[in-house]
Amino acid sequence: MTSLDRFHPAVREWFRRRFEAPTDAQLAGWGAIGAGRDALVAAPTGSGKTLTAFLSSIDSLFRRGLDGGLPAGIDVVYVSPLKALSSDIERNLVEPLEGIRETARSLGVTPPDIRVALRTGDTTQAERAAILREAPHILITTPESLYLMLTAERSRKLLTGVRTVIVDELHALMRDKRGAHLMLTLARLDALVADAGAPRPVRVGLSATVHPIEDAARYLVGTRRIDDAGRPDCTIVNVGHRRDLDIAIEAPPSELGAVATHEQWSEIYDRIAALIEQNRTTLVFVNTRRMAERVAHNLAQRIGEEHVAAHHGSLSKDRRLRMEQRLKSGEMRAVVATASLELGIDVGTVDLVCQVGSPRLITTFLQRIGRSGHALGRTSVGRLFATTRDELVECAALVRAVHAGRLDRVEPPVAPLDIVAQQVVAEVASREWDEDALYEMVRGATPFAALD
Repeated sequence: MTSLDRFHPAVREWFRRRFEAPTDAQLAGWGAIGAGRDALVAAPTGSGKTLTAFLSSIDSLFRRGLDGGLPAGIDVVYVSPLKALSSDIERNLVEPLEGIRETARSLGVTPPDIRVALRTGDTTQAERAAILREAPHILITTPESLYLMLTAERSRKLLTGVRTVIVDELHALMRDKRGAHLMLTLARLDALVADAGAPRPVRVGLSATVHPIEDAARYLVGTRRIDDAGRPDCTIVNVGHRRDLDIAIEAPPSELGAVATHEQWSEIYDRIAALIEQNRTTLVFVNTRRMAERVAHNLAQRIGEEHVAAHHGSLSKDRRLRMEQRLKSGEMRAVVATASLELGIDVGTVDLVCQVGSPRLITTFLQRIGRSGHALGRTSVGRLFATTRDELVECAALVRAVHAGRLDRVEPPVAPLDIVAQQVVAEVASREWDEDALYEMVRGATPFAALD
């Protein structure tokens, strides 16, 4: 039996109508996830990682629904590091669910009503109340919103039956305290589910660029899932991070110095504007919000205000969504973004990615360049603009590292005490704990394994 054959006929037939064949990541991932094992899926951008994680859960919900057993609470929690990406995943879940329903009807099967809801900092009060009234089966959220739901009494009750947790863009979370905070939230979720008499939720991690991969798997599953040899009890699906790349460094015609001159910046803007004119859709990445506004303003003077805009986390949800849709539909030629568009948000086909200044990390560079040609078998096209002499050296080293297949080693923070304090207050506000049991629960999260 192949991995695809394990699915319900309606799910299997929908997939075959929609796609030519499963990707390597899907074939390997479905077997592990379907068997109820923790899994880390590391694969290039565009290889179907998200559907790898979701389809097994959708199939399980579909089968239980046909048997009259859809859960009353939340069954699947998908955690994304970006509010905008969460919204994007919600849109991309609607298509498979509707497609499977239509396929089921064509096969003479009445499909169950699998509900999806989004809970982020952008979610309105009315939308939050709707989640409490009628819990979704699949919850799409961020680390911060999951923490709040796990702490508030009414929403906490909805999480007692969670069976699967999907953590997207794991590498982006591992490198700072935000990831440590999420891992402790997941340890609290495990304790809540265990108290309800259910098995610990299965964890599925997704990443396009993570190194070392065994450390990432250990980080994902927690200290309770480590064998005697120190290896994580987790299926690692590693199909590599390398894909076809067309990358090059761009520099102003005049000699670079310690600081870019006004004339050099003008030359950079002229060159980016020319590249935008040669392509249908271009993403321009910068490292700060201030720079995003500045670059967008200067490009607008060259190609027209209706063709370019800045995209970053300070913008309102509605403005971000409008911009993403305009880019996707072809109404806009370019968007200048910070990390807000770095992590796989669906803005349609992107022909070219420009990076202004060094992104500092190999992983960040690959993630951003991978937004171009965001599909299996396509080539990612990127241009790296050095603005100073030092950046030129750094950019050259960065491109050389990419061609050599290297990745940054992720070094997560170790036992940040401010995170412990916040989470302990939240947990003991929710229920009483024995001090020793609480300590062991905290140490079950990998970032806090060395907590004394």
